[in-house]
Amino acid sequence: MECSNCQFKNHSEMKFCGKCGSKLAILCQKCGFKNPDGFSFCGKCGDALEPDSETQTSAQPFENRFSRIQDRFSKTIKEKILSQNKKIAGEHKQVTILFCDLKNFTPLVETLGPEEAYHIMDQVYEILIDNVHYYDGLVNEMTGDGILALYGAPKALEDAPQRAIRSSIQIHRDIVKLNNKFKKENKNVPALEMRIGINSGSVVVGSLGNDLKTEFKVVGDTVNIASRLEGLAEPGTTNISQTTFKLTEGMFHFESLGKKQIKGIRDKIRVYRVIAAISRRTRFDVSAERGLTPFIGKERELEHLLDG
Repeated sequence: MECSNCQFKNHSEMKFCGKCGSKLAILCQKCGFKNPDGFSFCGKCGDALEPDSETQTSAQPFENRFSRIQDRFSKTIKEKILSQNKKIAGEHKQVTILFCDLKNFTPLVETLGPEEAYHIMDQVYEILIDNVHYYDGLVNEMTGDGILALYGAPKALEDAPQRAIRSSIQIHRDIVKLNNKFKKENKNVPALEMRIGINSGSVVVGSLGNDLKTEFKVVGDTVNIASRLEGLAEPGTTNISQTTFKLTEGMFHFESLGKKQIKGIRDKIRVYRVIAAISRRTRFDVSAERGLTPFIGKERELEHLLDG
């Protein structure tokens, strides 16, 4: 539910705005009267009140929205999801978190109407989920206009940060293709652009679910920072933290955005924007370019290795 005072987007069950503290009200679409929470009909004109379209979408259970599009997954993607779906108790994991959010979702609903907007979002979700699972990530949450994805849990991935960034690059490309598709079909769809934030670090995770709908409870600042980085990203771009940058330096082109103040974090953190991948280089390739540690006293073993 959007606050009429500060326009902050609150969850449907909230009574007061989480940002400014104002009491939330349901706006009548006919006369604009602010009705108290719980009203089904406008107290001024008597017109039936409709829940905010965006809130209604966001409030849908994860499994309901997932089930609408999982039938379109390829066999390979389904097998990857199922192979990752293992019960794990709460434990610390080194992961990379990807937050993805669609720019201007509310205008999309207002322009096309809820039904057509949801159809568009199904296609967007298919792009997001397909690209996350292609790089062995796991979609953990589906919001009204985006996703939260994990790389490195439950399946350990040595190159989780690289996979997350490659997913983001392909997501942006596929969204551009989707926009071009709509143009060719002469659909009056506002240009779609995603904002993505990526961060790497330690979190506590634990599974909830089965089949193609596993969810993980993820706790830690790693998640919060990834979310804030997504909020700072320009539409159509990906922001990453310095931690993720250090793990992927030399494999991608980045632009330094300097130090940014992140809400909830005392010290400013350095933020980078992803520009492009540098072919398909590995961490070993980058290390070799910088110079590997020489063998000391292992000449004989090295000769056997080279001869073999």
